[in-house]
Amino acid sequence: MSQKDVGRRLSRRRLIQGSAAMGLLAGFDSMMPAFARGRLDNSNVYHTVRDGADIYDMTIARTPLTIGSRVSSQPITINGTLPAPLVRLKQGRDAIMRVTNRMDEPTSIHWHGVLLPFQMDGVPGVSFPGIKPGETFEYRFPVKQHGTYWYHSHSGFQEQLGHYGPIIIDPAEPEPVAYEREYVVVLSDWTFDAPGDVFRNLKVAEGYYNYNQRTVGDFFKDVENMGWGAAWSKADMWGKMRMSPRDILDVTGSEYTYLMNGSPSATNWTGLFRPGEKIRLRFINASAMTFFDVRIPGLPMTVISADGQPVRPVETDEFRIGVAETYDVIVEPTDIAHTVFAQSQDRSGFVRGTLASRQGLEAPVPPMYPRTERGMAAMGMGAMDMKGSMKMGSDMDTAHGPMKMNGNGEKMTKMDAPSDTVSLSAVPTAGRPISHGPDNHGPGAAMVASKPQSRLDDPGIGFETVNHRILTYSQLQGIDGWPDKRPAEREVELHLTGNMERYMWSFDGKKFSEVDGPVKFYNGERLRLILVNDSMMDHPIHLHGMWMELETGAGEYRPRKHTISLKPGERVSALITVDAPGDWAFHCHLLYHMEAGMFRVVSVV
Repeated sequence: MSQKDVGRRLSRRRLIQGSAAMGLLAGFDSMMPAFARGRLDNSNVYHTVRDGADIYDMTIARTPLTIGSRVSSQPITINGTLPAPLVRLKQGRDAIMRVTNRMDEPTSIHWHGVLLPFQMDGVPGVSFPGIKPGETFEYRFPVKQHGTYWYHSHSGFQEQLGHYGPIIIDPAEPEPVAYEREYVVVLSDWTFDAPGDVFRNLKVAEGYYNYNQRTVGDFFKDVENMGWGAAWSKADMWGKMRMSPRDILDVTGSEYTYLMNGSPSATNWTGLFRPGEKIRLRFINASAMTFFDVRIPGLPMTVISADGQPVRPVETDEFRIGVAETYDVIVEPTDIAHTVFAQSQDRSGFVRGTLASRQGLEAPVPPMYPRTERGMAAMGMGAMDMKGSMKMGSDMDTAHGPMKMNGNGEKMTKMDAPSDTVSLSAVPTAGRPISHGPDNHGPGAAMVASKPQSRLDDPGIGFETVNHRILTYSQLQGIDGWPDKRPAEREVELHLTGNMERYMWSFDGKKFSEVDGPVKFYNGERLRLILVNDSMMDHPIHLHGMWMELETGAGEYRPRKHTISLKPGERVSALITVDAPGDWAFHCHLLYHMEAGMFRVVSVV
C-alpha cells in the first residue's frame, strides 16, 4: 500500500470515527451509568441489602446504540448502561449477584481482583460452565477485602464490547484517608468494527493498525546519528524479528475511540467539586488492549492504593496504568477546572475529562507527547538472542539517561534488596527447587532475552521528553506487612513469549491449546513466581484467586498486586501464599493476546 493510499485510508477512518464519536455522544447520554454522574451511594434499583448480604440483580443484553447515521447492535450492556453499573459492596458481608443472560450467546462475569471460591470466579471452561442464553446464575461469596476493583466478561471478545464495570468495596473499619468527594474513572477503548475482525486483521498483518511506520527518511536520520554500521545493524535486527520498533500497541487510535466513563473526549466527562475539597479518584483501566498514561496538568496526585490494596502515599505527576490495573489517587483542585488527560502509550490517541467547580467548564487540553520507538537499550536489555540472527550489545545510549555498567560492560541492577527479596539480575537456583521454561521455546517465540533486567524503577517507553515525576513500581510500598513471613519454598519461572509476525502469544513458547496440563501450585506452600518477558511488547499478567506480592526491594512491605505489567526484556518476581484450592486462570490481560494463546490454568492441589 502506498503512502498516499495509507493517508486516504487514515483520513477516511478518522472521518468515520469523528462522526461516530458524535453519535456516541448522543447514544451514550442515555446509557451513562449513575457512577459516571457522581452517584456512588448505591442508589440503584437493582441493589438491596438483606440478611447481611449485598444483593444485585444484573441483566446482560445487547443494546442497540446509534452511531453516526446507523444503529449498531454490537454494544453489550448490563442493566442498560455502558460501562456497567457500579457494584458497591461491604467488607465482612456476603455478596449475592444474580446474573441473567438476555443475549443469544453464553456469557460470564469475572470479579477481577476479588478473592472468592474458584467456582464463583466466572471463567468458562475453568471454574464454571458459563451462563447460557436465558439462564440466571447466582454468584455468592464472602467479601474479605476492600478497595477499588472491577468486573468483566471472560467469554470471547465480549469485554471489548462494553461488558465491564467498576467495583468499590467499602472497608469494615474507617480508612486513614481523608477526602470529601470521590469519583470512579473507568478508561476503555472502543471499536466500531467487530472484535473478531480486529483479531483477524492482527493475524493477517503485523502492524496492521500502526500508521506510524519507519520511512527511508528515518533510516537516514539513524545514519546521521549512529553511523552506517549501527544503522544497518539496527535495521537488520528489526527485519529479522519481522516487526517495527514503532509497534508499541497492537491496536492503535487509528481503530480505537478512547472512552472515559463511557464517554469520548467530545462529551467531556465532568466531575464536580467545591473549592478546598480533597477528591478521591478511583482509576480503572478496563481496556481490551490499551495502556494509558494519566495526568492532570498542574495538579499533583497522591497515590494511596494500587490494585485495590492500600500503599504508602506517594506524590506523583503522572502514572502509567496497564490493562486491568487500578490506582486510587487524592487530588486537591486549585483552579475552577482541571483536565483529566489519558493518552495511549503509543501516542496515537487520548481521552480527556474535566474536574470542574461547575458544569460546562473546561481546562486546556495538553498536546500528546512525541511518538517514540523501541530500542535495545530503551528496553533495558543487555542482549537479545534472535534465532539465526545477531546479538545487540548493552553499551548503547539509553532513552532514560546513562546506566551504571559493571566491569564487563553489562548493566548493573540494585543489589541492596532485603534478604527475603530475590536478586532480579540472576535466577537464584542454589539450594532451592526451581521450574524453568524450556531453553528452546519453539516457533511461538521469535526472540529470547539473554540478559533480562529488573526495570521496576523505569517508567517505560514514551516518557523520554518528560521532566516531571512519573510513578514506578519501585515506589509502591504496602501499608501493612503481609502476615505470611515465610521465605519461598519453591520457585516457578515462566517466560512471556510471542511471534508478532504470526500473532502468536504464549507462555514458554506454547499456546494454551498446546500445553500438556496446568501449572501446579500446592496448597499451603510459599511460592516465588518469576516472570521473564522475552517479547517486544508490554504484557499485563493477571493471576486469579491469589495475591502476587511484587518484590520491589520494600522487604515485608511488598505491594500486593493482582495484575503485574512487564516491559520488554523485564524480569520480575513475586511471592505468593498459595491458599486458594481449585483451578484458576493465569493470563495476559491484553484481550487479543489471551485469545491468541497467552493463557494458562493454575491448579492449586
